Amino acid sequence: MGIVDFILNLAGLLLWLNWRSNRFDPLVRRLPATLMGTLRPAAPKRLHRWHLLAFIALLLLLRAVIYWWIGGMLPRVWVGQLDLGVATLSFRSDLLLRMLVFSFFSFGLTFGILYVWLLGLSLLAGPLPMHGLVTIPLGRLDGWPRWARAVLPFFATAILWWLASWLLIRLHILTPMPPAGRFQQALILGVRSYVLWKFPLGAILLLYLLNSYVYFGQHPFWKYVSATAQTVLRPLARIPLRVNKLDFAPLVGLGLIFLAAHFAERGLNQLYNRLPF
Repeated sequence: MGIVDFILNLAGLLLWLNWRSNRFDPLVRRLPATLMGTLRPAAPKRLHRWHLLAFIALLLLLRAVIYWWIGGMLPRVWVGQLDLGVATLSFRSDLLLRMLVFSFFSFGLTFGILYVWLLGLSLLAGPLPMHGLVTIPLGRLDGWPRWARAVLPFFATAILWWLASWLLIRLHILTPMPPAGRFQQALILGVRSYVLWKFPLGAILLLYLLNSYVYFGQHPFWKYVSATAQTVLRPLARIPLRVNKLDFAPLVGLGLIFLAAHFAERGLNQLYNRLPF
């Protein structure tokens, strides 16, 4: 069921990204003004942008009902789980309301992870046209000042958790706690959101390392990977990490990123476990 839930979350994300990019059609070309009045589409456009949002809502509602229906027939109740890194939330599938909350929260968690990744790539500001794949889903956020984009994952995660924890306590998924405990949880989860950046940064450095030794051509994707990786490795530029034709900077950068993420996760887990609730 966990794999099915992950696939459905990806399907919802694809619908969302399609909604965000629906107004951008790379195949459309401007027509001369003399032809604009004579040419008409071959068929009327039947699918509107709001239909995609409706499909997402329908997907999340239907899968909650299906989870609840299947959960009632199983000899052992299936429990949906959301891994927040510092804690895991459990939702019993034999309770429809909990399945509804789980369905929307599961998609929201996947959605949030994607946008934290996109904000990290936005800060790196790779070259066009590949950076357009970051700009389109982010929209106006990509034009915000750098400092605002840098702090957005923390504040967005903290505020959303503060609001969500109220509902989770009402449903007895979280242990009741005073507002101060919820506030401390929100701060820890807000800081932990930055740990997610290790995945896109690690992927870029691995691809950069691979492209350094295997020629893949002049595709804009590899130019984007090269430029973005060099931005990530800029703090290591003064350290002599090249021996003859071997450049160890990507490996060192990769190791430092995951080492820092490991210690950050460990420290945040300890702080979370010490909270008085």
